Amino acid sequence: MSSERAVTAPTVDRRVDRAAAYSWRILIIAAAVFALVWLLGQLLVVVIPVVVALLLTRALSVPTDWMVSRGLPRALAAGATMLLFIATVALLVGAVGASIASEFEDLGSTVSSGIDDVQNWLVEDSPFDIDRERLAELREQAGSRLSDVVQSSGGTIASSAVLAVEFVAGLLLALIVTFFFLKDDRTIVRLGLRTVREDRRAELHALGRRAWSTLGGYLRGVALLGVVEAIIIGAAVWLAGGDLVAAVVVVTMLGAFVPIAGAIVSGLIAVMVTLVTAGPTAAAIVAVVALVVQQLDNDLLAPFIYGKSLQLHPLVILLSIAAGTALFGIVGALLAVPVVSVVINVIDEFRNPELARDDE
Repeated sequence: MSSERAVTAPTVDRRVDRAAAYSWRILIIAAAVFALVWLLGQLLVVVIPVVVALLLTRALSVPTDWMVSRGLPRALAAGATMLLFIATVALLVGAVGASIASEFEDLGSTVSSGIDDVQNWLVEDSPFDIDRERLAELREQAGSRLSDVVQSSGGTIASSAVLAVEFVAGLLLALIVTFFFLKDDRTIVRLGLRTVREDRRAELHALGRRAWSTLGGYLRGVALLGVVEAIIIGAAVWLAGGDLVAAVVVVTMLGAFVPIAGAIVSGLIAVMVTLVTAGPTAAAIVAVVALVVQQLDNDLLAPFIYGKSLQLHPLVILLSIAAGTALFGIVGALLAVPVVSVVINVIDEFRNPELARDDE
């Protein structure tokens, strides 16, 4: 009887087998993330108003809770808060718009004279060897290019109108959702907790509290930093003799909501406005003030104001803004930092061994 030789299957190195196991799992996770991002992109008309409503709710919950603590029914408190918010925004927009409109009347000639001053400096006083005829030619070419762009933009009017309609509809939806978030916040939380198992509700509630606290810290910090930067830079523009101070203040405050990039853009706008309305010397002074203020904010004020609610490395902030811009445009740039900060803090809370498990 002949003995049968055992056939052994070829063995795979343990490290290769483990790498393959990790690889297909990573591919599945990447596919799920891609599908989620694609779905969010298709539903931006709904997702953006809801996210904006969450930010507004976090900011407006303070006056609403104060009214409720004074005995006002929650529905009336939410309605009064929304009316006060809309009235305040309307007053600010009206005041700033009137100021800008009055100063824009003489801005055209001022811009032209400012460009002439820069051209004279480049030709006569700058260390560069630049010909005046060449500068005049470049300026004429730029003007003709701008005219061609304006004349060829007639086909974009329809798309701009659609975009404006979508913006107004999204804004109205965000305000309506904010009202219901303020009015029925506890009911919404209870309904959300019912979707998970009873033994995980306390943990989920603790994670939600951490996210809510992080969002509040972000909004308080960015608003305070924006006010500080706007006051100092606006005062610098005013003292240097520049115009459009109100516009510079508003742009600087709004720019604070886009870390790093917003400060750079708002600082450049302040310098350019001062350049065309007060000259190169005043613009240089405003540039120095803007650099000093932004550096002090980043190194001294920001860590103190944000505290533990927003501990993100500047590289994480920069990459978050870049990724948000690439995926969702300007909206992604505005919402990248609060979303990433909330996600990181929720993950940190989830890994906390002392995670609260109360039955609140």
